Amino acid sequence: MASKRSATVVRSGTAPWLRWTALGVGAGAALASSMAGVVSGLAVFFARQIVTPARTRDENLDILAVVGSGGSRTVILPANEDTTVDGTYSLYFQQGAGHARIGAIRSYVPREGTVERDVETVYTGDLETATRGWWGGAVYPSPAAMGFAEEEVLVPVEGGVAPAWLVRAEAPARTWAIMVHGRGASRAEALRALTPARSLGLTSLVVSYRNDGEAPSAPDGRYGLGMTEWHDVDAAIDFAVSHGARDVVLFGWSMGGAIVLQTADLSRHRRRITAVVLDGPVINWIEVLAHHAALNRIPAPVGRLGQYLLASRRARRITGLAAPLDLRSMDWIARAEQLTLPTLILHSEDDEFVPIGPSAALAAKNPAFVTLERFQRARHTKEWNVDPQRWEAAVERWLHAHLYGRVLPGGGRPWGSVTALP
Repeated sequence: MASKRSATVVRSGTAPWLRWTALGVGAGAALASSMAGVVSGLAVFFARQIVTPARTRDENLDILAVVGSGGSRTVILPANEDTTVDGTYSLYFQQGAGHARIGAIRSYVPREGTVERDVETVYTGDLETATRGWWGGAVYPSPAAMGFAEEEVLVPVEGGVAPAWLVRAEAPARTWAIMVHGRGASRAEALRALTPARSLGLTSLVVSYRNDGEAPSAPDGRYGLGMTEWHDVDAAIDFAVSHGARDVVLFGWSMGGAIVLQTADLSRHRRRITAVVLDGPVINWIEVLAHHAALNRIPAPVGRLGQYLLASRRARRITGLAAPLDLRSMDWIARAEQLTLPTLILHSEDDEFVPIGPSAALAAKNPAFVTLERFQRARHTKEWNVDPQRWEAAVERWLHAHLYGRVLPGGGRPWGSVTALP
């Protein structure tokens, strides 16, 4: 098998939205005999990493070879937990200036630790000269790459304006879909929902929000894990309403799910929100942060101390947060009975960054309003990548039932806020 350099197996690391140094990896064993000051130091490091946006991405994947030319090319990559899963993905390279869409697996040689996959298209950059990159789930760079007419619009938010893609329905729509990407991702992550939204006659607004690299940064430059970002989604609803929307459906991926749930809970427009669609969402930050502490071999007490620092007003100088984060208020398992919007959750059994457990628990506690669509083999927020037909059909089928005349359990009003399909 041809290669640019020797093939080495690179295992996928921890979550792309929690970046770690050598201090975090393997620290559990060292901390077992450490002084309290070291324990506190690691807790501070843990807390700060959670809320500090990463300004660059690690190019943690070797590009071993590009074979062929023109429209018939393949790329040879190290075999790891991401690159050996079927589906369609993105390969970013040249510090993000390059972007290729990667498709089917041609060959997988475990003993060599390599996998060869189709290169479906190269949107930008020179893949032949690239040596390293990173794997991603946002397959398309823009709505135009999917064949949709797009408009770049600016949503007024605190501190300026946030860019968004507006994709209009074929006919004037009174219901809009507002799509919210996850932590460390871009709005391109949400483009996968455009096809079912368009088929249902919805106008789509794919938004950016504070600290994501496109919208204005928050004054403290820190993530609020949903507690602050929801204001920007509320501003997007303002924009939609001022441009003719009567109702909205909110879509959210990963931390975007937490943002959407905060919006549904606190927005002044909450009566306009008719349904919620969540992909790999953070339902309970306490469980997710405990999971990441364990992934990084950080002892549970240290992880809990990190959570305490995030929630402590006195620790603001340490975390850099302008205000503490009330993680318990974002525990939707404890608040299950308060979620009274029709909610669809799409979540993979193999999600390694945001485990499916809290999503399953929420659906079990509130079956009247929450539907869980389980996927297998997909990793974090990559359910669409593994099976786009199933993902789009599930979303379209569920939303059609809730938008076009179905009466909610318990005798609630019909969710018939849009004109019936012809």
